[in-house]
Amino acid sequence: MKQSIVHIALVVNDYDEAIKFYTEKLNFLLLEDSYQPEQDKRWVVISPPNSSGTTILLAKASKSIQKKFIGDQTGGRVFLFLGTDNFERDYNQMLKKGISFVRPPQKAEYGEVAVFEDLYGNLWDLIQFNEDHLMNKRFFSENN
Repeated sequence: MKQSIVHIALVVNDYDEAIKFYTEKLNFLLLEDSYQPEQDKRWVVISPPNSSGTTILLAKASKSIQKKFIGDQTGGRVFLFLGTDNFERDYNQMLKKGISFVRPPQKAEYGEVAVFEDLYGNLWDLIQFNEDHLMNKRFFSENN
């Protein structure tokens, strides 16, 4: 049996502002943006460049309870982890584009990591795993 997580839903306030942030600030690709008339909503899927893994479904909050969780989907914990093959390059590009880092880069046993906020305040790790780390091996086997 083979299974995988295909999409992760990220609750957003507005489709267009979220698309703009992720494509312009983080260089993500807009993979799909199609209107779903039966539900009167859009199906918006984004992905980091050159990624073959899980994608993000930008899901516009449509109920008041959903709106409460915009920017805080995990109660203040890091929500998503953006792996990179060049931490310094991506960190510096993100700084130039105005990304707010709430924890500066640090070396850890598993690699180099810094925590940043998206446009709504969700916390993300920017992370480059060490060559011998299991996640690094998976990252490179899926992307090559």
